[in-house]
Amino acid sequence: MSSRISIARPTAPGYTPSYTPEPHGLSNSRSNSGFRAANPDSPVEKLRAFAEQVEDYIDTFSQPLRPHLPAIGRFLIVVTFLEDALRITTQWSDQLWYLQRHRKFPWGISHIFLFINVITMLLGSGAVITKRHTEIAVGGLLGVVIIQGFGYGLIFDLTFFLRNLSVIGGLVMVMTEAMFTNKTRFAGLPSVSETDRKKYFLLAGRVLLIFLFLGFILQGTWSVARVLMSIVGLGACTMVAIGFKAKWSAAFLVLVLSIFNVFVNNWWSVHSAHPQRDFLKYDFFQTLSIVGGLILLVNMGPGGLSVDEKKKTY
Repeated sequence: MSSRISIARPTAPGYTPSYTPEPHGLSNSRSNSGFRAANPDSPVEKLRAFAEQVEDYIDTFSQPLRPHLPAIGRFLIVVTFLEDALRITTQWSDQLWYLQRHRKFPWGISHIFLFINVITMLLGSGAVITKRHTEIAVGGLLGVVIIQGFGYGLIFDLTFFLRNLSVIGGLVMVMTEAMFTNKTRFAGLPSVSETDRKKYFLLAGRVLLIFLFLGFILQGTWSVARVLMSIVGLGACTMVAIGFKAKWSAAFLVLVLSIFNVFVNNWWSVHSAHPQRDFLKYDFFQTLSIVGGLILLVNMGPGGLSVDEKKKTY
């Protein structure tokens, strides 16, 4: 390769030749431990440079928000639980009627079921927002997701199941963020180091977060725009799951899901008496929770079990 050839210069006796690196490193004849493209004009190298430039822009524009990203992410993750607690409270009689009439709950059990759900969601959400007893709060909210699935008979509904997997992914990200900021907690699992636990939790959170998009692909009517969005979104979800350019792909999904949420789940435009309003509101706030999980991923990075991290060692 011509860029690797160094030209010998006439030297005086006793003079030791030295090499002057080319400013961009392309003509440096010394051994290089890192990978360098043979052709900087190749499409792969251009794509690599573009991705790095996008990451630089993301870091630049998110810098003013970066100190606040964890708080924003935690709030958005639990906002669906706050909305659900408010909805149960304001529709208490309707909730009791549904549980007793359609789910065959005994009179007292239905009241206890709703009361436990409301209290757990309010206390758990408050604890997550204020970062107090995070592991207990996340455990309580996970319990709410599970018992509501069985209690309302939605556990076998595929869309509900996929969406709630993503919500669980957001809660896992909250647990991981607590590990990053408070190393004195999570003293269990003595056979696994603190660093390894963070890696595994981040991997689980990344994988679970993308199930919302799979639910989006499986539901609704198809169109050209929907196909294109599904292909692009599925590519970004795959990048998040394997941890390749994870911050960039997570930021992209935050943008896409936010736009999608405003235009598709616009519950405020539906009349309050229309039954579709509650379904749209439920989908809207659940999507916000998943956006919150992605924001935490942007803030923390993909962790050790990711392509991005492995690339640093090669």
